[in-house]
Amino acid sequence: MKSEIGKIPSPFPTPHFLLLLLIFFVSCSFDYGSQEEADKSLPDIVMENVEYVRVRSADPQARFQADRVERYEDRRIMELANFSFEQFGNRGEDVNAFGRAGAGTVEIDSGDVRMEKMVWIEVESEDIAIETLWLQWRDKDRILYGGEEEEVVIQQQNGTSFSGTGFRADARRRTWEFSGNASGIYIHDDDD
Repeated sequence: MKSEIGKIPSPFPTPHFLLLLLIFFVSCSFDYGSQEEADKSLPDIVMENVEYVRVRSADPQARFQADRVERYEDRRIMELANFSFEQFGNRGEDVNAFGRAGAGTVEIDSGDVRMEKMVWIEVESEDIAIETLWLQWRDKDRILYGGEEEEVVIQQQNGTSFSGTGFRADARRRTWEFSGNASGIYIHDDDD
């Protein structure tokens, strides 16, 4: 008697199956983009209705409040939308300056800030208000400056008002200047 053993399927795919699989992979392509590029263009953290306090040596330096904050760890920046700020002095007990802007970028490590989209800053101790389209703050040097062609308006409560381009203010020396096209009215209050 002849015993018939059933055919055991081969563990290897048939040549026809391999040919179909090869045609599928050759005719299809998947482009997911570069993972590194995607990571750098997208924020690591997105927050809304944020209050952020920058502290140095246990003393608050500045407080930002923003409608939206996007933080990019690789680039070490935070982008702010519709924000206001306060800068502190006297170990965080006094507010030296405050203001607002439509957008801004904070460099996390240096504390430098670029403000844009209708910037308004008031320094009460100096009785000065500043308005412009954009300004840059260099924290280490304590310098506030605008562009060479950007008009900046400075006003005081007594009616003094100046405008000009090439604005630069030195917070350490308590001075401000324009490098070009300055004009305005200066009112001297005589207390005598």
